[in-house]
Amino acid sequence: MAAADRDRPISSEAELVAHFHTGSRTPDRFVIGAEHEKIGVYTTPGEIGRAIPYEGERGIRRILDRLAARGYTAIAEGDAIIALDKGGDAVSLEPGGQLENSGPARRTAAEVARLLDAHYADVEAASGDLGIAWLGIGYRPFGARADVPWMPKGRYGVMRTYLPTRGQRGLDMMLRTATVQANLDYCDEADAAQKLRTAFGVSSIMTALWAASPLEDGRPCGHQSLRAACWLDTDPDRCGLLPFVFEERDAVFEAYAQWALDVPMFFLYRDGYRPAGGVTFRRFLRDGIGGERATISDWVLHLSTLFPEVRLKTFLEIRGADASTRPMVRALPAFLRGLLYAPDATRAAWSMVRGLSLAEREALRREVPRLGLSAEVGGRRVRDLAREVVAIARAGLLSLPDGAADAPLLAPLEEVAKTGRSVADEVLDAHAASDGDVAAFIERVRLR
Repeated sequence: MAAADRDRPISSEAELVAHFHTGSRTPDRFVIGAEHEKIGVYTTPGEIGRAIPYEGERGIRRILDRLAARGYTAIAEGDAIIALDKGGDAVSLEPGGQLENSGPARRTAAEVARLLDAHYADVEAASGDLGIAWLGIGYRPFGARADVPWMPKGRYGVMRTYLPTRGQRGLDMMLRTATVQANLDYCDEADAAQKLRTAFGVSSIMTALWAASPLEDGRPCGHQSLRAACWLDTDPDRCGLLPFVFEERDAVFEAYAQWALDVPMFFLYRDGYRPAGGVTFRRFLRDGIGGERATISDWVLHLSTLFPEVRLKTFLEIRGADASTRPMVRALPAFLRGLLYAPDATRAAWSMVRGLSLAEREALRREVPRLGLSAEVGGRRVRDLAREVVAIARAGLLSLPDGAADAPLLAPLEEVAKTGRSVADEVLDAHAASDGDVAAFIERVRLR
């Protein structure tokens, strides 16, 4: 869509629904992408375990400057570099200095894994001599929320004010969590509906498989995924499960648009971010805000501020996993390619969870952050469901062109499903073994 079309006022809700249709592509053109957030800490005496500020000789800005010198193009807000791009390989900042990589989409998970590895090599080259370690973990393990510096992005200032009015842990979500997600295509609305149902249906199982955040303020916190627990108390308007996706209807674009229309907006962007004052997009579309009329660009921005377990744009974002070890990060695109790009696998995975009631799904979403693979639903252990869904994903991968090359990436995930031991359990073991030695703990859980 041309920029002029994106910025003209929207005339009807039908245009919002039509936006989702523009993402449709034939299965032979399906690709997959990954987004990986990394939590950085200092490793030098006197500041070991501390979060990295934006400014300073060993700050986030210095790392971004060094990455820019390695061929990335800097993107700034005012005087602050807030993102980088190198041929679609993007680096951006999360609110607490988590460094996110969003690489270009590729046909196979093996290609995505190579992009992730190349990005990490760049980050290590830019930060390795600064006394910084990047952790394979989903929640910052040291320090209180107040110890984490905010990054200088305009949208975060608005969210920082708004989210505490909606829940108790929105700022922890922003400052202290890290995730890995995968982005996938659909061929039409019916295909998007089936993939949404299946992905939502197994989202809590995914959270249990990728659980890697059992510490808070340097101590075990009683959760397998504290990251997921934070999302339970962030903003009920825009987070969680969407009941309509389980109704097995194909008209999911209209249903998603109707839900999104009634979610309060964070902000409006006009030469900077302006708080929207809790106005819903439906009201913005009808009445405008301060003389401004809603455009497709506004709709795209609004969709990016919605946080259900699976997010619909012109592709699907699967959002339920903790950031984790590099093998587990590489495993996510392979798992989801096998599960959602092989129609037989998608149907099998949905059949596995189809009989659950909405109340059971919601109870599971609330239990898994604490219990992980030990949780139960519908008379079955999540660990057993995890083994089944991982096996379905492997079979799906092997049925796809080039899928056999992706299958080895599932090995660490299959080990978690087989043993019932998550990365969170390994993090707890590392914490116990380090016996209060923060340097030893960091060495055990750093990305490598």
